[in-house]
Amino acid sequence: MEKYLKLLSNQYKNISEVTEEIINLQAICNLPKGTELFLSDIHGEYEAFLHLLNNGSGIIKRKIIDRYKNVLPEETMKELATLIYYSEEKIELVKKEIREKGGDFKSQLDEWYRISLYRLIEISREVSSKYTRSKVRKALPKGFDYIIDELLHLQGEGKDKELYYKQIIESIIDLNRADSFIVALSNLIKRMAIDHLHIVGDIYNRGPGAVIIMDKLMEFHSLDIQWGNHDVLWMGAASGNEACICNVVRICSRYDNMATLEEGYGINTRPLSLFALDTYKNDECVNFIPRNQEESLYSKSDKIVMAKIQKAISIIQFKLEGQIIMSHSEYKMENRLLLDKINFKNYTINIEGKEYKLNDKNFPTINPNSPYELTEAEKEVVKRLKESFIHSEKLQQHTSFLFSKGNLYKKYNENILFHGCIPIDDNGELEEIEVFGEKLKGKKLMDRIEKIMNVAYFGRESSKNQNEIDYMWYLWCGEKSPLFGRKKMATFERYFIDDKETHSEGKNAYYKFLDDEEVCNKILEDFGASLEDGHIINGHVPVKVKDGESPVHCNGKTLLIDGGMSKAYQKSTGIAGYSLSYNSNGLILSENEPFTCKEKAVREGSDIKSQIILEENVKSRKYVGDTDIGKKLKEEIEDLKLLLNEYLIGNIKEKI
Repeated sequence: MEKYLKLLSNQYKNISEVTEEIINLQAICNLPKGTELFLSDIHGEYEAFLHLLNNGSGIIKRKIIDRYKNVLPEETMKELATLIYYSEEKIELVKKEIREKGGDFKSQLDEWYRISLYRLIEISREVSSKYTRSKVRKALPKGFDYIIDELLHLQGEGKDKELYYKQIIESIIDLNRADSFIVALSNLIKRMAIDHLHIVGDIYNRGPGAVIIMDKLMEFHSLDIQWGNHDVLWMGAASGNEACICNVVRICSRYDNMATLEEGYGINTRPLSLFALDTYKNDECVNFIPRNQEESLYSKSDKIVMAKIQKAISIIQFKLEGQIIMSHSEYKMENRLLLDKINFKNYTINIEGKEYKLNDKNFPTINPNSPYELTEAEKEVVKRLKESFIHSEKLQQHTSFLFSKGNLYKKYNENILFHGCIPIDDNGELEEIEVFGEKLKGKKLMDRIEKIMNVAYFGRESSKNQNEIDYMWYLWCGEKSPLFGRKKMATFERYFIDDKETHSEGKNAYYKFLDDEEVCNKILEDFGASLEDGHIINGHVPVKVKDGESPVHCNGKTLLIDGGMSKAYQKSTGIAGYSLSYNSNGLILSENEPFTCKEKAVREGSDIKSQIILEENVKSRKYVGDTDIGKKLKEEIEDLKLLLNEYLIGNIKEKI
């Protein structure tokens, strides 16, 4: 401790500096905790995601209503909200409307500037009121930081202060800086509305904008990510796992999302395209027509081309997966070896002792005597794809970020966050899973898997780590994977068998015990969370609201927040996702309606309509001192008090 205190004295050189910092930290501990926002299962839906960040999941709109509900009409408040969400676009629209209206353009625009600036300053004060002036100052945009700081913290009343305030606004307008100033204030409001962001898995696949979302997350001021199975699939692909690569390409082709690969990450898919067109030239591949297509944008021949690509990569995928399964008996996935169960005489398949008719008879690359062996042409396609994935600078940048900001689970302010499930056996006990020769459960299981994932990615260039790299694929679809949480992934059956009884995938017993308080408490206790205040928060399984399902379980102790932000799920869920926020007064879970588009939001002021379905207030308001950050601050305070004492008794000399 003596050595540590001497090191600490290099930062706080004398009694004055130590006491100043103690006072500062104690004051911070007594501020209300900032707002946390939880989002899950984004699946590439970048417009909806960006809008939720822009509106703070309804936080900004509520601040506007609180401030102006008895002052401004609803339409004006909506206009103000849109200005904050999309300030640059809204400014241009306002200018266009003023021009079309006629009259003195400059005087009308200046008046709009004047009114808007005053209102934005008021809202900025509202959202920043729970933070220290120092924290707000650090969030201010460079170039405007001094002026905004003055406007936000202008003290006192009277004519002199009023003139000072007014002159700042007029100078901003006269110097043609109003546009930039409005953008700066709007960005500050959005920045302060969300203190910390939690992404509870599945950024990737289905929607078109995973690259845009990742770029935005890399800019975000404070966040953590709990990896989902779709994220780990891409992380495995970036590690060079060939089966993961094929799954990624297949899903992109299935959801008409090749642009993410080709334009977003620069993945060269031409060798695959040429191979598919040659191999399946006489096959329309009707079972592989991509989803999410705008009918008017594609001809029949275009759809068939994309279907051929999807079928080609799917067959390669099934072969590579079979090779992994046969190399890893410990996975116990022999029941997923299906290519060798095909009867090529009558085109049936035997699954678990039952015969099913196949809906497809064209398998030109499968050798019945060696069904899991790639043809030379397929090997070349895989080789070229693997090179492209490994050498994609953008993909490797994003994957490194996922590792730096992500984990399999997170304990944060007594809440346990994970994407899929904590494996539970049929008796409601934490299930013991064997991983690389160790039998583990609960937190220890998750910690061990995370270490394996780190070895797989950061040691991807070493052949010694092939088992870890293979395990990335297992996490995507293995029965005992906490990210998957199902009995099987029925991809082959959904493509080739019409009988829907084969499509059922089953779920881990975790989902059976969602309303069992004893089981929930076992999980919270194992991960070191409070049984009284803690919550389990996860996504992964879409909540089918239209069928009467609820995201709220175990009297609010467990929350499943996958409500179908992905458009592919919205028909089955009936909604467009959930937003969960946790502020100083408690938790608010909102059910969101589909987002139309950014253009309509700017033009018409449309917002994501949300309905609050759970509002759980804490017994007493939460302050920074009650949070994980507050606990660290209190430890710092105690260390500083020890240093102060050493200064006072002369054991450590002050540096004056």
